Amino acid sequence: MTQAIFIGRFQPFHKGHLKAVTDILKEHNTIIICIGSSQETGTEQNPLSYKQRKEMITYAINDANIPKKRYKIIAITDINNDDLWVGHVEKHTPKFDIVYTGNPHVKKLFKRSAYKVKDISIYKDINSSTIRKRIIQDMEWKKYIPNAVAYYLDDIDFEKLIKITKNNKKPTDIETIWKHKHAPKKYKETDVNISIKNLKPRQ
Repeated sequence: MTQAIFIGRFQPFHKGHLKAVTDILKEHNTIIICIGSSQETGTEQNPLSYKQRKEMITYAINDANIPKKRYKIIAITDINNDDLWVGHVEKHTPKFDIVYTGNPHVKKLFKRSAYKVKDISIYKDINSSTIRKRIIQDMEWKKYIPNAVAYYLDDIDFEKLIKITKNNKKPTDIETIWKHKHAPKKYKETDVNISIKNLKPRQ
C-alpha cells in the first residue's frame, strides 16, 4: 500500500484540486491532504480559516464519492524555517511515500530531503489566485469550483469575504471584522457529511 501527501493552501479548493485528488488516488491507496498556512485567516492571500478549508474540501470529496477511508485532511502551520519545515510536516503526518504539490519551493525542500515529488499539473488554467481576482473584479468564478464547494462558499458569503480582506496583509480575526448580519455560519463537523450532489449548480 502506498500513501501520498498533497500540499496546498486551497484558497479556495477548485476543480483542479479535485482532479488532482482523484488522479492521485488512481496511483495510490490513500491520500493525506495537507492544508498549508493553516494558522492564517482573514488576509488577501489566505481569506479562509483552516476549519473553513477543511469543511469545503470535505464537501467536495464526499460529493465525488471518495470513501472516507481513502483520505485524511490535516493542518500544517508555517514555521518560517526552510531547514526544519520538512521535519515539521513529517511530525504532523502519518508516514508517506510521495509528495504532490504545485508549489516549486515546497518541491525543492522535499527533494532536498530525498523524497519523491510530483508536480500538480494546472487543470484548464484554473488557480486559486485567479478565482480570487475574478471575485474582486465582479467576474464569473463559480464554474471553476466543484458544485459542492460553490454551495458552501455561498453560505459563508465568500465573495464578501474576498472583498473585505482585499489588500489585507496581516492575519485578522474574521469574527472581529464581520460584525454584521453576513457573518459566516458556524458549521458543526457533522454537517460536512451531508451530500449535496443533487442540488442544481450555482451560477
